Amino acid sequence: MNATSALLRSEARLYARTGAAVVWVAAIPLLALVVLGTIPGIRRPATSLHGISYLDAYLPILMAFSLCMSTINILPPVLAQYRERGILKRFSTTPVSPWRLLAAQAVICGGIAMAVSVVLLSVAILGYGVRVHGTVAGAAVSLLLLASAGTGIGLLVAAVAASSKVANALSTVLFFPLMFFAGLWVPRAAMPQGLRTASDLSPLGAGVRAVQASVAGQWPPAGSLLVLVGYVVVCGWAAVRWFRWE
Repeated sequence: MNATSALLRSEARLYARTGAAVVWVAAIPLLALVVLGTIPGIRRPATSLHGISYLDAYLPILMAFSLCMSTINILPPVLAQYRERGILKRFSTTPVSPWRLLAAQAVICGGIAMAVSVVLLSVAILGYGVRVHGTVAGAAVSLLLLASAGTGIGLLVAAVAASSKVANALSTVLFFPLMFFAGLWVPRAAMPQGLRTASDLSPLGAGVRAVQASVAGQWPPAGSLLVLVGYVVVCGWAAVRWFRWE
């Protein structure tokens, strides 16, 4: 346990020193929320979004953005670089298993993104009057599964990427369709039915749907939770199956 704690602290310090990680995971979503929250019209219910405001619609999307950046865009290149430099191979010769390093990275990337989501929700409630009618448990389960699904996808990318450059490229290619189905460019409430169905089957779309339902006072839809669990299981299994230490 002491070795695991030391590894977590070390990896957390390295993560904090990465300027891009801090900016994209924390600063950009928070800045976007502040900009949206200061516009009065954004806080009013919109008929095009079936009675919810654009701020209500984009709050879960900003959470998904933070989780996607941390677990899918930042995690894979870091692990691929560790493999390139032989760090994972060296760990295999020590009492500290290389899997602990992967677990530490997954916990840090997922945990920090979840912490940012909590900050975003708190700012939206206290600063801009967003009303949360649902239970904390529903939102917590949704965010935890969303973070786990993103981590599974990130580990899978790290498993199949031959180098950190390839991992960067794959992460970037995945980012845009995932965020599209999450509703970044077209809010889910404004999507046509067919596109919304496709969004429901994507990891970030299912996560946004689950969080929105939790905030609105409903328990997250079982379909969304099952989709997230499916990504966690399938991507996690594939990552373990195909991951190479060197």
